[in-house]
Amino acid sequence: MSEASTEGLASAEALAHPLALARALIRCESVTPVDGGALDVLQGALQTLGFACHRLPFEEPGTAPVDNLYARLGEGAPNFCFAGHTDVVPTGDCAEWTREPFAAEIEDGVLYGRGASDMKGAIAAFVAAVARFGAVGAGAGSISLLITGDEEGPAVNGTRKVLDWLAERGETLDVCLVGEPTNPETVGEMVKIGRRGSLSGTLRVTGRQGHVAYPLLADNPLPRLVTLLDALLALELDQGTDHFQPSRLELTSIDVGNEATNVIPGAAVARFNVRFNDRHTGASLERTIRASLDATGEPYQLATEVSGEAFVTPPGRLSTIIAESVAAVTGMTPTLSTTGGTSDARFIKDHCPVAEFGLIGRTMHRTDECVPVEAVERLADIYLGVLERYFAKP
Repeated sequence: MSEASTEGLASAEALAHPLALARALIRCESVTPVDGGALDVLQGALQTLGFACHRLPFEEPGTAPVDNLYARLGEGAPNFCFAGHTDVVPTGDCAEWTREPFAAEIEDGVLYGRGASDMKGAIAAFVAAVARFGAVGAGAGSISLLITGDEEGPAVNGTRKVLDWLAERGETLDVCLVGEPTNPETVGEMVKIGRRGSLSGTLRVTGRQGHVAYPLLADNPLPRLVTLLDALLALELDQGTDHFQPSRLELTSIDVGNEATNVIPGAAVARFNVRFNDRHTGASLERTIRASLDATGEPYQLATEVSGEAFVTPPGRLSTIIAESVAAVTGMTPTLSTTGGTSDARFIKDHCPVAEFGLIGRTMHRTDECVPVEAVERLADIYLGVLERYFAKP
């Protein structure tokens, strides 16, 4: 670690204020799957607080290697885990940014940089909360962090593998708070207690290429594709549930690859995605889709991929503690929601109750990603309240 990367991070007193760590993390160019030194910075801060740290690099054939970090303070149960990621999405054209994406500049009380919102600021806020809270009393429990470098990428060599590693060690998580940017505009608006599933489909129809002036000598796949897509768009999957919006199929692409005006194409491909609620599984949804396509009588080929199943953690102690902490700091009562995309909570939910609460998501993945400094500080206050309530003696 460079001297600059650890400036202001050398003591628990310094780490109790989240801004220095947030800026140090943002300055690491950790675009998936590159770590860029981010885990070194975080590990150094956690070791200052007394955490035992484990670096966990994983790699599968055909995938890029990814480094991960699991850190634990204390050895007893229960184990309160904070999960997150230091990897970020690419910046795109840096010329479109008004500030350097990895400079972590502060202007008019706003912190700018890739990862400020999603989710290096939240990691720094949780570390600050732990620094203020201190170690859990002997035998009273543990605090851990599960931080991956593969959340924004394929999610193959990240959280899932760390969870497997924990299971092999016989180490369990009792609850988990994921620091994704859950709030639309203001810290305190929304806690995520579940996520919709995601199924992507590729629908292919083949025919026979030919000259448009001689259509009887060709076999145009496009009318058949239109018929099949009409069937998909007519699907009403459900009316929603107590915790979820209605499931929805959206077309994302229709590709023919034909730039000629006098050629009937030989094949056509359409792609779609379904964000689905807990009335479905990926497998049951695929069966529904195939039945709808089969009913048209048109030949087709369909390939699907499910990146995550729908899940919900029913409102309970964890969501109540978060909501109480939010109310104490902000005066707001957060909505318990399942909206948005997928997150690594889809893996963690198989191991323990999980909820998500973090910063403001309005600028995540955009140019000039940013978050108010006050929001990071307020989030640290809320996280401290969560720890105090979770470990409070009856």
